[in-house]
Amino acid sequence: MYIYNVTINIEESIQKDWLQWIHHHIPQVLATGKFTEARFCQVLVDEEMGGVTYSVQYRAKSRQDLDDYYKFFAPKLRADSKAFEGKFVAFRTELKVIDEYKVQKNQKESNS
Repeated sequence: MYIYNVTINIEESIQKDWLQWIHHHIPQVLATGKFTEARFCQVLVDEEMGGVTYSVQYRAKSRQDLDDYYKFFAPKLRADSKAFEGKFVAFRTELKVIDEYKVQKNQKESNS
């Protein structure tokens, strides 16, 4: 499992328009079929450079799915953000999931 993380810092002056755009963009990325889910978060940090920071985390089942996304879909989908050019900075990272852990409720707690 892989996570493709895109961290974006946007100028506050475009935040409202950008938020509308990203809510359409994420489903377009998922529609490529290369990711199984996405998580959209606001990063809770005071940026020295100002602006507001968000993170979108897309989950891919395989390295091949991630590579196919880069090759066949990423250039066009990234180009769709041109309306905001010069008003945001994006930083992309890839994470390989090694293990996952979840809290399990014990039987007594789940029946109450």
